[in-house]
Amino acid sequence: MICTLLALVLVLGVAVFGYRFVKDGGDWATFYGNTQIYTDGNINRGAVTDRNGEVLLQCTPDGFNYSDDRLTRLATVHAVGDPGGNIPAGAISIFKSQLIGYDILNGTYDRTANGKSIALTIDANANREAYSALAGRTGAVGVYNWKTGEIVCMVSTPTFDPRDESADLSEESYYFNNFLDGALTPGSTFKLVTSAAVIDNLPDRGSFEFDCDGVNQLGERDDTKLRCVEAHGMVDFKEALAQSCNGAFGELTREVGAANMMEYAKKAGLTEPVEVDGIETASGSFVFPDDNDIKLSWAGIGQADDLVNPCAMMVYMGAIANGGEAIQLSLFKSATFIKEIRGGRSLGRYLDEATADELKSMMKNNVVENYGEENFEGLDMYAKSGTAEVGTDDPDAWFVGFTNNENAPYAFVVWVKGGGYGSQVAAPIAARVIRAVGTTEDDEYEDYE
Repeated sequence: MICTLLALVLVLGVAVFGYRFVKDGGDWATFYGNTQIYTDGNINRGAVTDRNGEVLLQCTPDGFNYSDDRLTRLATVHAVGDPGGNIPAGAISIFKSQLIGYDILNGTYDRTANGKSIALTIDANANREAYSALAGRTGAVGVYNWKTGEIVCMVSTPTFDPRDESADLSEESYYFNNFLDGALTPGSTFKLVTSAAVIDNLPDRGSFEFDCDGVNQLGERDDTKLRCVEAHGMVDFKEALAQSCNGAFGELTREVGAANMMEYAKKAGLTEPVEVDGIETASGSFVFPDDNDIKLSWAGIGQADDLVNPCAMMVYMGAIANGGEAIQLSLFKSATFIKEIRGGRSLGRYLDEATADELKSMMKNNVVENYGEENFEGLDMYAKSGTAEVGTDDPDAWFVGFTNNENAPYAFVVWVKGGGYGSQVAAPIAARVIRAVGTTEDDEYEDYE
Protein backbone atom coordinates (compact mmCIF):
# COMPACT_ATOMS: atom_id res chain seq x y z
CA MET A 1 0.00 0.00 0.00
CA ILE A 2 2.85 2.36 0.83
CA CYS A 3 4.52 1.62 -2.50
CA THR A 4 1.23 2.17 -4.30
CA LEU A 5 0.71 5.51 -2.56
CA LEU A 6 4.26 6.59 -3.40
CA ALA A 7 3.68 5.61 -7.01
CA LEU A 8 0.46 7.63 -7.12
CA VAL A 9 2.22 10.64 -5.60
CA LEU A 10 4.97 10.27 -8.20
CA VAL A 11 2.48 10.09 -11.06
CA LEU A 12 0.56 13.05 -9.68
CA GLY A 13 3.76 15.04 -9.24
CA VAL A 14 4.86 14.29 -12.82
CA ALA A 15 1.42 15.33 -14.09
CA VAL A 16 1.54 18.64 -12.17
CA PHE A 17 5.10 19.29 -13.31
CA GLY A 18 4.17 18.46 -16.92
CA TYR A 19 1.24 20.85 -16.81
CA ARG A 20 3.36 23.64 -15.34
CA PHE A 21 6.16 22.93 -17.80
CA VAL A 22 3.82 23.39 -20.74
CA LYS A 23 2.08 26.38 -19.16
CA ASP A 24 5.02 28.22 -17.58
CA GLY A 25 8.08 26.85 -19.39
CA GLY A 26 8.51 30.04 -21.38
CA ASP A 27 8.59 32.11 -18.20
CA TRP A 28 11.11 29.75 -16.57
CA ALA A 29 13.37 29.90 -19.62
CA THR A 30 13.27 33.69 -19.76
CA PHE A 31 14.32 34.17 -16.14
CA TYR A 32 16.74 37.11 -15.86
CA GLY A 33 19.48 34.88 -14.45
CA ASN A 34 19.83 33.16 -17.85
CA THR A 35 22.94 34.90 -19.16
CA GLN A 36 22.60 33.05 -22.46
CA ILE A 37 19.73 35.31 -23.46
CA TYR A 38 20.40 38.43 -21.38
CA THR A 39 23.20 40.99 -21.49
CA ASP A 40 23.26 43.51 -18.63
CA GLY A 41 19.66 42.62 -17.86
CA ASN A 42 18.39 43.16 -21.42
CA ILE A 43 17.28 40.49 -23.92
CA ASN A 44 20.10 40.07 -26.42
CA ARG A 45 18.25 38.41 -29.27
CA GLY A 46 15.10 38.86 -31.33
CA ALA A 47 13.42 41.69 -33.21
CA VAL A 48 10.08 43.50 -33.05
CA THR A 49 8.38 44.70 -36.23
CA ASP A 50 5.07 46.31 -37.04
CA ARG A 51 2.39 44.46 -39.03
CA ASN A 52 4.04 45.44 -42.31
CA GLY A 53 7.54 44.26 -41.40
CA GLU A 54 8.99 47.65 -40.42
CA VAL A 55 11.65 46.98 -37.76
CA LEU A 56 10.88 48.81 -34.54
CA LEU A 57 13.48 47.15 -32.31
CA GLN A 58 16.44 44.80 -32.75
CA CYS A 59 17.77 43.12 -29.60
CA THR A 60 21.53 42.41 -29.74
CA PRO A 61 24.33 41.54 -27.27
CA ASP A 62 25.45 45.16 -27.65
CA GLY A 63 22.09 46.57 -26.59
CA PHE A 64 18.70 47.54 -27.98
CA ASN A 65 18.67 49.05 -31.47
CA TYR A 66 15.46 51.01 -31.92
CA SER A 67 14.30 52.51 -35.22
CA ASP A 68 16.58 55.24 -36.57
CA ASP A 69 13.52 57.45 -36.98
CA ARG A 70 12.82 59.47 -33.83
CA LEU A 71 9.12 59.96 -34.64
CA THR A 72 8.71 56.20 -34.93
CA ARG A 73 10.39 55.65 -31.56
CA LEU A 74 8.17 58.23 -29.87
CA ALA A 75 5.00 56.86 -31.46
CA THR A 76 5.61 53.16 -30.75
CA VAL A 77 7.52 52.98 -27.47
CA HIS A 78 4.40 52.12 -25.44
CA ALA A 79 3.80 49.13 -27.71
CA VAL A 80 7.45 48.05 -28.01
CA GLY A 81 8.68 48.76 -24.47
CA ASP A 82 11.73 50.47 -23.01
CA PRO A 83 15.15 49.21 -21.86
CA GLY A 84 14.42 49.92 -18.21
CA GLY A 85 11.26 47.81 -18.20
CA ASN A 86 9.17 50.76 -17.00
CA ILE A 87 6.44 49.91 -19.54
CA PRO A 88 5.11 46.54 -18.34
CA ALA A 89 2.75 46.19 -21.33
CA GLY A 90 5.52 46.58 -23.93
CA ALA A 91 6.44 43.75 -26.31
CA ILE A 92 9.87 43.39 -24.69
CA SER A 93 8.15 42.28 -21.48
CA ILE A 94 5.04 40.55 -22.77
CA PHE A 95 6.55 38.56 -25.66
CA LYS A 96 9.95 37.61 -24.19
CA SER A 97 9.66 33.91 -24.96
CA GLN A 98 8.69 34.62 -28.59
CA LEU A 99 11.62 37.03 -28.98
CA ILE A 100 14.22 34.56 -27.76
CA GLY A 101 12.75 31.78 -29.88
CA TYR A 102 11.68 29.52 -27.00
CA ASP A 103 9.88 26.32 -27.88
CA ILE A 104 8.87 23.40 -25.70
CA LEU A 105 11.32 20.93 -27.30
CA ASN A 106 14.48 23.02 -27.61
CA GLY A 107 13.96 25.55 -24.83
CA THR A 108 16.07 28.64 -25.52
CA TYR A 109 18.60 26.82 -27.70
CA ASP A 110 19.23 28.78 -30.89
CA ARG A 111 22.16 27.80 -33.09
CA THR A 112 22.35 31.28 -34.63
CA ALA A 113 21.67 33.11 -31.34
CA ASN A 114 19.60 35.61 -33.35
CA GLY A 115 16.27 34.83 -31.76
CA LYS A 116 12.99 35.34 -33.59
CA SER A 117 11.30 38.27 -35.26
CA ILE A 118 7.84 38.92 -33.86
CA ALA A 119 5.30 41.11 -35.62
CA LEU A 120 2.95 43.33 -33.66
CA THR A 121 -0.48 44.13 -35.03
CA ILE A 122 0.16 47.90 -34.94
CA ASP A 123 0.75 49.89 -38.10
CA ALA A 124 3.80 52.12 -37.51
CA ASN A 125 2.60 54.76 -39.94
CA ALA A 126 -0.80 55.03 -38.24
CA ASN A 127 1.00 55.42 -34.91
CA ARG A 128 3.19 58.17 -36.35
CA GLU A 129 0.11 60.00 -37.62
CA ALA A 130 -1.62 59.66 -34.25
CA TYR A 131 1.38 61.00 -32.38
CA SER A 132 1.75 63.91 -34.81
CA ALA A 133 -1.97 64.70 -34.69
CA LEU A 134 -1.95 64.89 -30.88
CA ALA A 135 0.57 67.71 -31.36
CA GLY A 136 2.18 67.63 -27.94
CA ARG A 137 -1.09 67.30 -26.00
CA THR A 138 -1.76 64.57 -23.45
CA GLY A 139 -4.03 61.98 -25.00
CA ALA A 140 -4.68 58.50 -26.32
CA VAL A 141 -5.55 57.08 -29.73
CA GLY A 142 -6.65 53.50 -30.31
CA VAL A 143 -7.83 51.80 -33.50
CA TYR A 144 -8.60 48.11 -34.02
CA ASN A 145 -10.09 45.86 -36.64
CA TRP A 146 -13.49 44.97 -35.23
CA LYS A 147 -13.62 41.78 -37.32
CA THR A 148 -10.23 40.28 -36.39
CA GLY A 149 -9.57 42.07 -33.09
CA GLU A 150 -6.13 43.32 -34.18
CA ILE A 151 -5.03 46.64 -32.68
CA VAL A 152 -3.59 48.68 -35.54
CA CYS A 153 -2.89 51.88 -33.60
CA MET A 154 -2.05 52.39 -29.92
CA VAL A 155 -0.56 55.75 -28.96
CA SER A 156 -0.40 57.41 -25.56
CA THR A 157 1.08 60.80 -24.75
CA PRO A 158 3.16 62.11 -23.11
CA THR A 159 5.76 59.68 -24.36
CA PHE A 160 9.55 59.56 -24.64
CA ASP A 161 12.44 58.57 -26.87
CA PRO A 162 13.97 55.31 -25.56
CA ARG A 163 17.31 56.26 -27.15
CA ASP A 164 17.54 59.60 -25.36
CA GLU A 165 19.57 58.76 -22.26
CA SER A 166 19.78 62.41 -21.21
CA ALA A 167 16.01 62.93 -20.94
CA ASP A 168 14.50 63.52 -17.49
CA LEU A 169 11.96 60.72 -17.20
CA SER A 170 11.32 60.96 -13.48
CA GLU A 171 7.63 61.65 -14.16
CA GLU A 172 5.63 58.41 -14.28
CA SER A 173 3.30 59.97 -16.86
CA TYR A 174 5.85 59.20 -19.58
CA TYR A 175 5.47 55.47 -18.92
CA PHE A 176 1.73 55.53 -18.20
CA ASN A 177 -0.35 54.18 -21.09
CA ASN A 178 -3.55 56.24 -21.14
CA PHE A 179 -5.12 53.85 -23.63
CA LEU A 180 -4.65 50.72 -21.50
CA ASP A 181 -4.37 52.09 -17.98
CA GLY A 182 -6.50 55.23 -18.02
CA ALA A 183 -9.84 55.57 -16.21
CA LEU A 184 -11.36 58.77 -17.56
CA THR A 185 -14.60 60.76 -17.51
CA PRO A 186 -16.33 59.78 -20.78
CA GLY A 187 -18.61 62.77 -21.26
CA SER A 188 -21.27 62.40 -23.93
CA THR A 189 -19.69 59.30 -25.48
CA PHE A 190 -21.42 57.42 -22.64
CA LYS A 191 -24.77 58.41 -24.13
CA LEU A 192 -24.28 55.45 -26.48
CA VAL A 193 -24.61 53.16 -23.44
CA THR A 194 -27.63 55.08 -22.19
CA SER A 195 -29.10 54.85 -25.70
CA ALA A 196 -28.79 51.07 -25.65
CA ALA A 197 -30.64 50.98 -22.33
CA VAL A 198 -33.35 53.24 -23.77
CA ILE A 199 -33.77 51.09 -26.90
CA ASP A 200 -34.22 47.91 -24.84
CA ASN A 201 -36.33 49.31 -22.00
CA LEU A 202 -38.49 52.11 -23.41
CA PRO A 203 -40.75 50.71 -26.14
CA ASP A 204 -42.43 54.10 -26.56
CA ARG A 205 -39.13 55.89 -27.33
CA GLY A 206 -40.47 56.73 -30.81
CA SER A 207 -42.87 59.23 -29.24
CA PHE A 208 -40.28 60.73 -26.89
CA GLU A 209 -39.97 64.53 -27.05
CA PHE A 210 -38.05 67.00 -24.92
CA ASP A 211 -38.08 70.80 -25.05
CA CYS A 212 -34.52 71.91 -24.24
CA ASP A 213 -34.11 75.54 -23.12
CA GLY A 214 -30.38 75.11 -22.46
CA VAL A 215 -30.82 75.13 -18.67
CA ASN A 216 -33.19 72.21 -17.98
CA GLN A 217 -34.01 72.96 -14.34
CA LEU A 218 -34.96 69.95 -12.19
CA GLY A 219 -35.42 71.85 -8.93
CA GLU A 220 -35.16 75.20 -7.21
CA ARG A 221 -31.44 75.18 -6.46
CA ASP A 222 -28.70 76.04 -8.97
CA ASP A 223 -27.14 72.58 -8.61
CA THR A 224 -30.29 70.97 -10.04
CA LYS A 225 -29.68 72.29 -13.54
CA LEU A 226 -28.73 70.05 -16.46
CA ARG A 227 -27.02 72.61 -18.64
CA CYS A 228 -26.52 72.22 -22.38
CA VAL A 229 -24.13 74.23 -24.53
CA GLU A 230 -27.18 75.76 -26.20
CA ALA A 231 -30.97 75.61 -26.26
CA HIS A 232 -31.78 72.71 -28.60
CA GLY A 233 -35.53 73.28 -28.67
CA MET A 234 -37.83 70.31 -29.24
CA VAL A 235 -35.88 67.10 -29.86
CA ASP A 236 -36.85 63.44 -30.20
CA PHE A 237 -34.66 60.50 -29.15
CA LYS A 238 -32.62 60.43 -32.36
CA GLU A 239 -32.13 64.19 -32.43
CA ALA A 240 -31.22 64.22 -28.74
CA LEU A 241 -28.22 62.00 -29.50
CA ALA A 242 -27.24 63.94 -32.62
CA GLN A 243 -27.41 67.25 -30.70
CA SER A 244 -25.98 65.62 -27.54
CA CYS A 245 -28.74 67.19 -25.46
CA ASN A 246 -28.02 66.77 -21.75
CA GLY A 247 -31.53 67.66 -20.70
CA ALA A 248 -33.11 65.03 -22.92
CA PHE A 249 -30.66 62.32 -21.90
CA GLY A 250 -31.11 63.23 -18.25
CA GLU A 251 -34.84 62.58 -18.60
CA LEU A 252 -34.22 59.35 -20.55
CA THR A 253 -31.82 58.16 -17.85
CA ARG A 254 -34.43 58.76 -15.15
CA GLU A 255 -37.01 56.83 -17.17
CA VAL A 256 -34.64 53.89 -17.64
CA GLY A 257 -33.76 53.85 -13.93
CA ALA A 258 -30.60 53.38 -11.88
CA ALA A 259 -30.62 49.56 -11.84
CA ASN A 260 -30.95 49.30 -15.63
CA MET A 261 -28.20 51.88 -16.15
CA MET A 262 -25.74 49.86 -14.06
CA GLU A 263 -26.74 46.69 -15.89
CA TYR A 264 -26.04 48.28 -19.27
CA ALA A 265 -22.70 49.73 -18.19
CA LYS A 266 -21.71 46.16 -17.26
CA LYS A 267 -23.17 44.68 -20.46
CA ALA A 268 -21.11 47.17 -22.46
CA GLY A 269 -17.95 45.72 -20.91
CA LEU A 270 -17.02 49.01 -19.24
CA THR A 271 -16.81 47.84 -15.61
CA GLU A 272 -14.29 45.01 -16.04
CA PRO A 273 -10.71 44.92 -17.42
CA VAL A 274 -10.18 44.10 -21.09
CA GLU A 275 -7.56 41.39 -21.70
CA VAL A 276 -5.06 41.95 -24.52
CA ASP A 277 -2.56 39.08 -24.95
CA GLY A 278 -2.14 38.73 -21.20
CA ILE A 279 -2.30 42.48 -20.52
CA GLU A 280 -5.26 43.72 -18.48
CA THR A 281 -6.59 47.23 -18.88
CA ALA A 282 -7.94 49.40 -16.10
CA SER A 283 -11.54 48.87 -15.02
CA GLY A 284 -14.24 51.49 -15.34
CA SER A 285 -16.48 52.53 -12.47
CA PHE A 286 -19.96 54.05 -12.23
CA VAL A 287 -22.41 55.20 -9.58
CA PHE A 288 -26.12 55.38 -10.48
CA PRO A 289 -27.98 56.51 -7.35
CA ASP A 290 -31.66 55.64 -7.15
CA ASP A 291 -32.39 58.36 -4.59
CA ASN A 292 -30.95 61.43 -6.36
CA ASP A 293 -32.41 62.36 -9.73
CA ILE A 294 -29.83 65.02 -10.58
CA LYS A 295 -26.83 62.76 -9.89
CA LEU A 296 -28.50 59.89 -11.75
CA SER A 297 -29.12 62.20 -14.71
CA TRP A 298 -25.51 63.39 -14.82
CA ALA A 299 -24.30 59.78 -14.60
CA GLY A 300 -26.42 58.85 -17.63
CA ILE A 301 -24.91 61.80 -19.50
CA GLY A 302 -21.37 60.54 -18.86
CA GLN A 303 -20.41 62.90 -16.04
CA ALA A 304 -20.78 62.62 -12.24
CA ASP A 305 -18.58 59.70 -11.05
CA ASP A 306 -18.41 57.93 -14.43
CA LEU A 307 -14.96 56.59 -15.36
CA VAL A 308 -14.20 54.50 -18.44
CA ASN A 309 -11.09 52.94 -19.90
CA PRO A 310 -10.48 54.10 -23.50
CA CYS A 311 -9.63 50.58 -24.69
CA ALA A 312 -12.86 49.20 -23.22
CA MET A 313 -14.85 51.99 -24.89
CA MET A 314 -13.20 51.09 -28.20
CA VAL A 315 -14.25 47.45 -27.81
CA TYR A 316 -17.83 48.59 -27.17
CA MET A 317 -17.71 50.54 -30.44
CA GLY A 318 -16.53 47.38 -32.20
CA ALA A 319 -19.42 45.44 -30.70
CA ILE A 320 -21.95 47.93 -32.10
CA ALA A 321 -20.28 47.66 -35.51
CA ASN A 322 -20.30 43.85 -35.34
CA GLY A 323 -24.02 43.42 -34.68
CA GLY A 324 -23.59 43.41 -30.89
CA GLU A 325 -20.78 40.86 -30.64
CA ALA A 326 -17.41 41.97 -29.23
CA ILE A 327 -14.14 40.47 -30.53
CA GLN A 328 -11.05 39.64 -28.46
CA LEU A 329 -8.25 42.15 -28.92
CA SER A 330 -4.72 41.17 -29.95
CA LEU A 331 -1.40 42.98 -30.15
CA PHE A 332 0.64 40.00 -31.39
CA LYS A 333 0.28 39.47 -35.13
CA SER A 334 -0.99 35.93 -35.58
CA ALA A 335 -3.92 36.37 -37.94
CA THR A 336 -4.45 33.67 -40.52
CA PHE A 337 -6.51 33.71 -43.69
CA ILE A 338 -9.25 31.83 -41.82
CA LYS A 339 -9.21 34.45 -39.05
CA GLU A 340 -9.49 37.23 -41.62
CA ILE A 341 -12.58 35.54 -43.09
CA ARG A 342 -14.30 34.26 -39.94
CA GLY A 343 -13.16 37.00 -37.57
CA GLY A 344 -11.41 36.82 -34.21
CA ARG A 345 -12.48 35.01 -31.04
CA SER A 346 -15.73 36.30 -29.59
CA LEU A 347 -15.93 37.94 -26.18
CA GLY A 348 -19.67 37.40 -26.19
CA ARG A 349 -22.71 39.44 -27.05
CA TYR A 350 -22.74 42.94 -25.59
CA LEU A 351 -25.94 43.96 -27.39
CA ASP A 352 -28.86 42.36 -29.18
CA GLU A 353 -28.42 42.62 -32.92
CA ALA A 354 -31.51 44.79 -33.31
CA THR A 355 -30.23 47.16 -30.61
CA ALA A 356 -26.84 47.39 -32.31
CA ASP A 357 -28.51 48.12 -35.64
CA GLU A 358 -30.56 50.97 -34.18
CA LEU A 359 -27.46 52.43 -32.51
CA LYS A 360 -25.59 52.22 -35.83
CA SER A 361 -28.37 54.14 -37.54
CA MET A 362 -28.27 56.83 -34.85
CA MET A 363 -24.47 57.10 -35.00
CA LYS A 364 -24.61 57.52 -38.78
CA ASN A 365 -27.20 60.26 -38.24
CA ASN A 366 -24.76 61.98 -35.86
CA VAL A 367 -22.22 62.16 -38.68
CA VAL A 368 -24.72 63.32 -41.29
CA GLU A 369 -26.49 65.89 -39.12
CA ASN A 370 -23.67 67.13 -36.91
CA TYR A 371 -20.09 66.22 -37.86
CA GLY A 372 -20.39 66.33 -41.65
CA GLU A 373 -19.86 63.28 -43.86
CA GLU A 374 -17.65 65.37 -46.16
CA ASN A 375 -15.05 65.39 -43.37
CA PHE A 376 -14.85 61.58 -43.52
CA GLU A 377 -15.14 61.01 -47.25
CA GLY A 378 -14.68 57.36 -48.20
CA LEU A 379 -14.65 56.11 -44.58
CA ASP A 380 -18.37 55.34 -44.01
CA MET A 381 -18.12 56.83 -40.51
CA TYR A 382 -20.39 56.14 -37.50
CA ALA A 383 -19.49 58.17 -34.43
CA LYS A 384 -20.24 60.06 -31.24
CA SER A 385 -18.27 62.97 -29.83
CA GLY A 386 -17.82 63.82 -26.18
CA THR A 387 -16.84 66.87 -24.18
CA ALA A 388 -16.03 65.74 -20.65
CA GLU A 389 -16.14 68.28 -17.82
CA VAL A 390 -13.36 67.36 -15.40
CA GLY A 391 -13.19 70.42 -13.16
CA THR A 392 -10.70 72.38 -15.26
CA ASP A 393 -11.13 75.36 -17.56
CA ASP A 394 -10.81 73.17 -20.65
CA PRO A 395 -12.88 69.96 -20.92
CA ASP A 396 -11.47 66.74 -22.33
CA ALA A 397 -12.26 65.99 -25.97
CA TRP A 398 -13.50 62.53 -27.08
CA PHE A 399 -14.44 60.98 -30.40
CA VAL A 400 -15.47 57.32 -30.61
CA GLY A 401 -17.03 55.13 -33.27
CA PHE A 402 -16.21 52.92 -36.21
CA THR A 403 -15.99 52.71 -39.96
CA ASN A 404 -18.06 50.19 -41.88
CA ASN A 405 -15.92 50.12 -45.00
CA GLU A 406 -15.26 46.52 -46.14
CA ASN A 407 -11.55 47.29 -46.51
CA ALA A 408 -11.40 49.38 -43.35
CA PRO A 409 -13.53 47.80 -40.59
CA TYR A 410 -12.02 49.86 -37.79
CA ALA A 411 -13.37 50.87 -34.39
CA PHE A 412 -11.58 53.73 -32.68
CA VAL A 413 -11.28 55.94 -29.63
CA VAL A 414 -9.59 59.33 -29.38
CA TRP A 415 -9.15 61.22 -26.10
CA VAL A 416 -7.38 64.58 -25.75
CA LYS A 417 -6.91 66.00 -22.26
CA GLY A 418 -8.10 69.59 -22.10
CA GLY A 419 -8.82 69.48 -25.81
CA GLY A 420 -12.24 71.13 -25.72
CA TYR A 421 -15.00 70.03 -28.07
CA GLY A 422 -14.63 66.45 -29.27
CA SER A 423 -16.10 67.06 -32.72
CA GLN A 424 -13.61 69.87 -33.36
CA VAL A 425 -10.46 68.40 -31.82
CA ALA A 426 -10.68 64.61 -31.55
CA ALA A 427 -12.67 63.91 -34.76
CA PRO A 428 -9.93 65.18 -37.13
CA ILE A 429 -7.42 62.95 -35.37
CA ALA A 430 -9.60 59.87 -35.86
CA ALA A 431 -10.05 60.57 -39.58
CA ARG A 432 -6.36 61.25 -40.10
CA VAL A 433 -5.22 58.07 -38.33
CA ILE A 434 -7.70 55.73 -40.03
CA ARG A 435 -6.67 57.07 -43.43
CA ALA A 436 -3.04 56.36 -42.52
CA VAL A 437 -3.59 52.65 -41.76
CA GLY A 438 -1.98 50.58 -44.50
CA THR A 439 -0.17 53.52 -46.08
CA THR A 440 3.56 54.18 -46.06
CA GLU A 441 5.47 57.37 -45.36
CA ASP A 442 5.58 58.06 -49.10
CA ASP A 443 1.88 57.48 -49.77
CA GLU A 444 -0.51 60.34 -50.27
CA TYR A 445 -3.86 60.52 -48.56
CA GLU A 446 -6.40 63.25 -47.92
CA ASP A 447 -6.21 64.98 -44.53
CA TYR A 448 -9.30 65.93 -42.51
CA GLU A 449 -10.12 69.57 -43.33
